[in-house]
Amino acid sequence: MPILTSDQFFPADQPALTQGVNTYGEVLNTWAAIGNSPGLLATYLPFLGKLNGPGALAGRLKDLVAVRVAVLNHCRYTASHRCTSALAKGVEVDELGAVASGKLEGFTEQEQLALQLAEEMTLSLPTVPVAKGVTGVSGSVLHDVQRVFDAAQLVELVMCISMWNALSRFHRVMAFELDMPEPPAPVEAQL
Repeated sequence: MPILTSDQFFPADQPALTQGVNTYGEVLNTWAAIGNSPGLLATYLPFLGKLNGPGALAGRLKDLVAVRVAVLNHCRYTASHRCTSALAKGVEVDELGAVASGKLEGFTEQEQLALQLAEEMTLSLPTVPVAKGVTGVSGSVLHDVQRVFDAAQLVELVMCISMWNALSRFHRVMAFELDMPEPPAPVEAQL
């Protein structure tokens, strides 16, 4: 996959690219690959910024879920990005290690349920036929997340989990070189 340089992006993608570079200081490899599809980056970056930015859910929760999804999909690139973001938000390395290994006891009820939903959406949903479960996740987890999260939070959570599943699979298949720090050792060990 060609990795574009800033000057190779199509004009429609330049404003989003400029904003991304202003935020991260460089062209990230995922953007450089997405740039091969004219106009896609112009849609992708604002959407991802909205989903990851301030919203109904705390940034910490979004990053914990994203790290769990990245580990379950064995994507080092996504894990690198989401761990970097989580650490910047004050998440501790031992917490990231617990998320990576599925040891959820030390987290809040809301965090535990979000992480359980992330696991079911990542691992179970693709294997559950509609005849056995319309949503693809267990009724107990679905009931509990509906009890703990309001409608806005639930939509954002399910979208976040869905987006990181898509992106971690995209990143893994594309086999991008890391452009952020390596995931912490306890996360790396689970990849």
